[in-house]
Amino acid sequence: MAGVLDGIRVLDYGRFIAAPWCSAILADMGADVLRVEKREGGEDRWVQAVTEGGEGGTFLQCNRNKRSLTLDSTTAEGAEITRRLVARADIVIANMPAAGMRASGLDYQALKAVKPDIILASATAYGEGGPYSDKIGFDGAGQVMSGAVYRQGLPDQPIRTVVPYADFGTALTLAIGVMMALYHRDKTGEGQHVEGALLPTALMLSNAFLIERELLQLDKPRMGNKGASVAPCDLYRTADDQWVLLQVAGQPMFKRWCRLVGREDLFDDPRFANDDTRWANGDILNDIMADWCADKTKSQVMELLEKAKMPAAPLHSTQDVLDDPHVQAMGYLKRVPFPGASRDVPIIETPFRMSSTPGTIRRRAPLLGEHTDEVLTEIGYDTSQIAELRANEIV
Repeated sequence: MAGVLDGIRVLDYGRFIAAPWCSAILADMGADVLRVEKREGGEDRWVQAVTEGGEGGTFLQCNRNKRSLTLDSTTAEGAEITRRLVARADIVIANMPAAGMRASGLDYQALKAVKPDIILASATAYGEGGPYSDKIGFDGAGQVMSGAVYRQGLPDQPIRTVVPYADFGTALTLAIGVMMALYHRDKTGEGQHVEGALLPTALMLSNAFLIERELLQLDKPRMGNKGASVAPCDLYRTADDQWVLLQVAGQPMFKRWCRLVGREDLFDDPRFANDDTRWANGDILNDIMADWCADKTKSQVMELLEKAKMPAAPLHSTQDVLDDPHVQAMGYLKRVPFPGASRDVPIIETPFRMSSTPGTIRRRAPLLGEHTDEVLTEIGYDTSQIAELRANEIV
C-alpha cells in the first residue's frame, strides 16, 4: 500500500528525540527520510545501549524507516554533498541552536537559496527570539521551567517525569506543523520555516496550572500520585502487593463509587458536594479507597471497579506491558529484528491509525552509514568519487 507521503524526501539532522521522532512519523507515512550524521555517529545513537553494536533503545524507536549517511559537512566536499541533498529534498529537520544551524548551512535563508520551496523544521529548547534562545537544553529543561514539576512530586520533593514528554510532545507538534507547511506549499508553492521548542510544548501541557495560578492566585500543593483537582484519585495498594489507579470525577461517578465501597452516606455530605470540595477533602476519600483495596487482590479490585464502570487501571511493570493481551492484540508494539540485538526489538507502531493510508514500519533503524554509498550514487557520485570521499574521510 502506498504511503500518503510517498515521494516526499526528508533530510534529518536531528539528534535524540524531538527532531528524530518527528521525522520517524513522516517516515512511517511513506516519506524517504535520510538521517545525516557524523562519521563517528550522532551522540544519540549510543545512549542507553541495548545491542552488541552499542545502539540505544530510543535510537531504535526514533530512527526506524530511515536510511543513514555519514558526512563531515564542515569540509568543502561535505558542503557540496549537503547542497546536492538539499536541492532534491522537500523538508529539512534539525534540532540545534540557531548558531549551529548557520554554521552548518542549515539555516532557512541558506536552504532557501538552494531550494526556494524548502520546508525547514527546527526544534530547540526555548524557541528563537528571546533571551534564552542561545541556551541548550534537554527535555528536563522544558519540564522544570513550565511549572509542571513545581506542582508534581512529594510535598518536600519536586519530581520530574522520567518519560521525556516535552521531547516527544515537541516532535508531534513539529510533525503537525510540517504537514501544515506541506499543505500550504501545495496551495501556494511556498516553503517556510516551522519551529518547535521544548518549553512551549511543556507550557501547552501544563497551561491549566498557569491559568489557575493567574486567575485564582493559587498553587495547589504537591500531592504525589493523588489527583490535582479531583478525589478519590490515587494509586492504591492491593492485598497481593500490587497497585491500581482510580480517578473519580463528576457527581454521577462519585455516587457509583460510594455505592461500590458501601458509603452511600457520603452522598449528601457537603464536604463532597462537587469535585472542588472533594479534592479539598481528598485525604478522607483516598483513605476510604485505600482501606477498601487493602483486603482484595489486584484482579478482584479491577473486576469490581470495571463492573461499576469506574476509570481504573492496573500499574504495569515493563514486562506487564510487553505481556499485556490488549497491547498484543492491537499490535501496538511491532517486533523488528536488529543486528546485534538479543531478540526482536519491540518498537511502537505509528501512534495514530488511518483507515486508508496507515503508517507502517517497513525497515529497522539503520546501522551507522549503512546507506552512504547508495545515497551518494543517487545524487550523482560514481564509484571512484565515493572511494575518494572515503579516503579523505568526508564520508
